[in-house]
Amino acid sequence: MKGHRMHLDHVGLSVADLEAMTRWYCDTLGLRESAPFTIDAIGLRGTFVIGDDGFAIELLEREGSQPGLQAPDTATALLTRGYGHIALRIADVEGTHAALLAAGASERMPPQQSPEAGVRMSFVADPEGNLIELLDRSGAVGS
Repeated sequence: MKGHRMHLDHVGLSVADLEAMTRWYCDTLGLRESAPFTIDAIGLRGTFVIGDDGFAIELLEREGSQPGLQAPDTATALLTRGYGHIALRIADVEGTHAALLAAGASERMPPQQSPEAGVRMSFVADPEGNLIELLDRSGAVGS
């Protein structure tokens, strides 16, 4: 694959309540919902919530799913291997952080200076406990 162009297409997120989480992500982040879909053979329902720039989160609800890691903070979340959070690049960390808290998110790390120079960051958890990082990085990752 070296030399081939690629970009991240979407992030998949398993949720307990598809309708509630679709509304929350659309209302709080200004995303729009795509056409819902089902895979009856495995009891799966899903939809994509999509930003104006094409960023997408695939919300998936499967019968019998169980909650995973519900870490109280980001340091504890890093004690479990695997995908740990969604990171959103935004212009106003403090304002967005406050708006998400007002909309039902819970605070996991208040806005503060990132280890990366010139970048502010924070963490919240959506109403089902999934971690969302907010950061105002203006350049490319790692630059």
